[in-house]
Formats: sequence, structure tokens, C-alpha cells
Amino acid sequence: MDLEREGGRGANQLRPIDCSRNVLSRAHGSASCSHGETRVLAAVYGPKAGTKKNENPEKACIEVIWKPKSGQIGKPEKEFEMILKRTLQNICLLNVHPNTTTSIIVQVVHDDGSLLPCAIHAACAALIDAGIPLKYLAVSISCCLTESGKILLDPNKLEEQKTKAFVCLAFPSSVHSVLTEGSINGIITSLTHGVMAGLCLFFNTVDDYFQCVEQGRAAITPLSNILKKKLQSQSAE
Repeated sequence: MDLEREGGRGANQLRPIDCSRNVLSRAHGSASCSHGETRVLAAVYGPKAGTKKNENPEKACIEVIWKPKSGQIGKPEKEFEMILKRTLQNICLLNVHPNTTTSIIVQVVHDDGSLLPCAIHAACAALIDAGIPLKYLAVSISCCLTESGKILLDPNKLEEQKTKAFVCLAFPSSVHSVLTEGSINGIITSLTHGVMAGLCLFFNTVDDYFQCVEQGRAAITPLSNILKKKLQSQSAE
């Protein structure tokens, strides 16, 4: 039996999304993003001279620090931190400020599902606010697969916990950018719940995964338009 979505949402219906820039006074760039009740703050510091150990000094270094709502950072947060860093490395123009480090601090305010997409959007908005040059925006969506094989977009926390599979995807802001550097078939980021164990433990067939990709991709254009409209309206103020 499929879950009845809160508020009577359809399977492809997203929760209300909001994104605001310049929300912290001492950061070089900052943003607040919410997907329904999920909310994340992001602050950017830099670029500062020098790179971290084992980083290429001929390129800019991106550092991500993930801060949970409470308590110490655990394994899931470490994974989100790593995935977010890789996503931002793919969208930033790393040759513009070589031998520098830009730090992005992500603070979880509340987690009601689809936390990583919310963090990706907050980080992108904060980088724009800081004037860090980007190739494009990363636009992200989460999908989950119910026991009956139905796909739900933008799941809340309860839906994530009760469905059998979960995937987070990030695409370039234009769906036409299907061969962008660092992406495969237009996908910048693809993270399944329990990704280290492999897809076969969670998805019945490869088709299940690619169905999630196609439905997620279909949501990217309207989602990208919402985010761009909010960011552009703030630039005009």
C-alpha cells in the first residue's frame, strides 16, 4: 500500500521552496534555503590564499564543513559533506583563483527530508552571493521508491524512512547541458541511500533507477526557474 502524502501532494509535486541571499553579515557570502520544513544555512569564506594539504595548488580548493542541527558530525553527515564538496567542485571555475581555498559552512537548521538537495541549493546561492564564479547552478532533487514501485519526488523525512529506496540527483541548471564537464548523462551528483552496498540491494532493476533519473530530470526545469527567479529578484533589490 502506497503512502498518502502529507497535504495531499501528488507523486511529482514539490513542497514550497524558498531561497534568500545575504542572510549573515560576517560571511563573504551567505544564503538560507528551505524545502518545506527542511531548512539549511550556508556561509562562504574566501577565497583565501593557499590550498589545503594534498590539493592541487594550480586550482582553487573547495572546503565544505557540515554542521548538524545538534550533536557531533556522524557517518551520514560525513557522506553528505563529501558529496556536497564534489558537487561544488564540479560547478565552480577552479582555474579562476588558483592556489586559494574557499570554505563553505553548511548549518542544518531543520531536517524534514530531502536535506542534501536543500544544502546544495543553499551552498550555490551562498557562492553566488560571495561572487565566486560558477559554470552553472547545480539543481538537485530527491526521489524515493515505494514498496509498490511508485516514485515520489521531494520526499519528507517520514517518506524517506518508509520507502525502500532513496536517491538524490543533481543536474546542471539547464537540462540541455547533458555533456557538461564532470557530469555523466547530465548528472552531476547521484547518491543512493546505502550507496556503498550498490544499487542492486535497493532497486529491483536498473530500470527503477533510471526511471527515478528521468522523473527527477523532468522536475529540474521548473525547479531551476523557481531558484533563479528568487535569486535574480534579490539581485535587483
